[in-house]
Amino acid sequence: MVFTMLFLFLLMEFFKKLKSSNIVFGLILLLLIIPQTRTPIQVMLQKGVMLFRSPSIVKEDTVAIKDYSWQLVDENGMAFNFQNTKGKVTLVNFWATWCPPCIAEMPSLQNLYSDYQGKVEFLFLTSEDLEVIQSFMQKHNYTFSFYKPAENYPDYFNVSSIPRTFLIDKNGYIIIDETGANDWNSESVRTVIDELLK
Repeated sequence: MVFTMLFLFLLMEFFKKLKSSNIVFGLILLLLIIPQTRTPIQVMLQKGVMLFRSPSIVKEDTVAIKDYSWQLVDENGMAFNFQNTKGKVTLVNFWATWCPPCIAEMPSLQNLYSDYQGKVEFLFLTSEDLEVIQSFMQKHNYTFSFYKPAENYPDYFNVSSIPRTFLIDKNGYIIIDETGANDWNSESVRTVIDELLK
């Protein structure tokens, strides 16, 4: 009993000396350690970062796609040749359901897809299991199609981290090449796409 009283007294004294900012910081760290709260907090932080990031146009060393022979598989198991995107404005997004920055930017990509489907070719690429992807898509009410690579990525898609998104013009030039969470439904992106579609 004496030890319990002494422990409680010491604990109360410890908390009196802590500043409120230290307590908040400690709580955030604690929440990041707990697996059930880690991903939602990381997604929220990425959405905050997205407020200050906007995809930018590649100004130097613009890469032109010369070889379109790249095989993909769609969500129904049907073969899709990247050759089908030749001559079209194309957005290619590499993502995964376990990736907090991918999850953070996905609503903006869905909004962009909703407005530009049929005008822009959208390729959402992941290598996860079909069941995992379908469950994620249904949970978030995403309507875009997704693809899985049937072979290694071409050299012009040098993907070392995700999310990684490329916007390609009708002539095969990579106009935007961005890694990390971005607001793809921004006015600046829409302006670029509208120009490319003319």
